[in-house]
Amino acid sequence: AAFISIQAFPALLDLPQELEVSTVSCGSRHTAAVTRGGELYTWGWGKYGQLGHGNNVSSDQARRVEYLVAKGLHVEDVVCGPWTTYVRV
Repeated sequence: AAFISIQAFPALLDLPQELEVSTVSCGSRHTAAVTRGGELYTWGWGKYGQLGHGNNVSSDQARRVEYLVAKGLHVEDVVCGPWTTYVRV
């Protein structure tokens, strides 16, 4: 099982330099960020598939949700629930 560090306080996150984040939402153990370009990045605990990567893998690194890119969808907003992620495209 992957170890995922849980941060009780805000922490810096490394994203590729060219990305500008417009919206961030935090669930109970995961986080999602929308870029100004309309892409969704998620990280944290993924046991219930709430990261949107098509699996139940957790990740300490922000990863782009490729499914939305492949479908040509532009993300406008995101809201994380306890074990869910809601995305408006």
